[in-house]
Amino acid sequence: MKEKANARQTALEVLMQVDRANAWSDGSLKRTIAKNQLDSRDAALAARLSYGVIQNRMLLDYYISCYCTQKAERLEPVIRNILRLGGYQILFMDKIPHRAAVNEAVEMTKAAGRPKAAGMVNAVLRKFVTNWMNMPDLPQGTTAEYLSVRYSHPKWLVQRLVDLLGAEEAEGYLKLNNEPVPTTIQTNYLKTTPEALEKELRQCGVTVEAHPWLPGCFNVSGTGDLELLPAFQDGLFLVQDAAARLVAVAAAPGPEDKVLDVCAAPGGKSFALAIDQRDAGQIVSCDIHPHKLKLVENGAARLGINSIRAVLADGREHHAAWEQAADLVVADVPCSGLGIIRKKPDIRYKNPKELAQLPAIQLDILENASTYVRPGGVLVYSTCTLLPEENQDVTEEFLARHIDFQREAFTLPLPVGPSSGHLTLWPQRLGTDGFYICRMRRK
Repeated sequence: MKEKANARQTALEVLMQVDRANAWSDGSLKRTIAKNQLDSRDAALAARLSYGVIQNRMLLDYYISCYCTQKAERLEPVIRNILRLGGYQILFMDKIPHRAAVNEAVEMTKAAGRPKAAGMVNAVLRKFVTNWMNMPDLPQGTTAEYLSVRYSHPKWLVQRLVDLLGAEEAEGYLKLNNEPVPTTIQTNYLKTTPEALEKELRQCGVTVEAHPWLPGCFNVSGTGDLELLPAFQDGLFLVQDAAARLVAVAAAPGPEDKVLDVCAAPGGKSFALAIDQRDAGQIVSCDIHPHKLKLVENGAARLGINSIRAVLADGREHHAAWEQAADLVVADVPCSGLGIIRKKPDIRYKNPKELAQLPAIQLDILENASTYVRPGGVLVYSTCTLLPEENQDVTEEFLARHIDFQREAFTLPLPVGPSSGHLTLWPQRLGTDGFYICRMRRK
């Protein structure tokens, strides 16, 4: 009978899937934990190991290359990932004895059918143990080269951030991407109040802190599987980062406005807009993928929202029936996701050539979405990325082509405050995800 997989073996499976199948770590982790039937404690350890290795992959590979006769990139993938897991435990997890990290890695190597490599794995990780307080110096070339290895972000991205922010603030952003991130939730005012929600969550053993500056929102931890909480199942809250919540605040729909959310799935912004309207408006939530529309429909049902209608539609294809029919159009377009690296650590390793194609798609969606805005109506463009080429460069090109639209000032809660019509939210400044929001009005 095959032995049940443990947390380390589960993490190895996830890392191999990310390497081989280009899988997203969060989805792969969820599926693999379920397949291996891990209890909550092992599931938490598997998640910590998987994300920790991905967050520090370049740094770990650098040290492995220092201690191994072969460079890390030349090692067989399964051996490389076993070494990464062992190295991560030794350098970053103070509650795991070094001896256990080494021994488990050796046993995993044998279990992977690579007994001849077990001695090498043992020798390399013993060097980690011997030197863990005094690891080899990092590359001392340019600032970007050093920061790239130190925080495991590709050099092209680090250089771009240094150019945008300066070295000191860029380092603050990179460091934050490798740290634990709180889960932020928003009260569903259709069903409860912040006070009642906080009380119920505390009774379930959840650690709850009021968001420092966003009314009705909380940072929560100690939830276990959050979707199993009675408060979640009863639709008393939705999970949404403060930055995404601010998109709805900036959009500021009227109570009975007709709203079109052109790239809606999984539905968070549509839900926030519906709650702000007290479910009295009409919201059409679109997505190109049928299975994602089910997420919108199920989420609306859980939250008790009746004003949302999920519709299959491509954001770039024109629908004549919607022309100039909406008071508010929201275009939260597909993007590189570089503002949410701290939640999806593997985003940092995306191919920059693929990212270069995104602005053209984003502009196409914005152009099409604008046709649905009635005269005097509002168009909101947003992304969860930080690079100007996907953000203000897109909206500036759009506005240059469309003199019937203009940016419109809006005010968000402090410390964000007033905006001239668009702004970028930086994680290291506000503690939110990285986001861009632009509000425009049709004359």
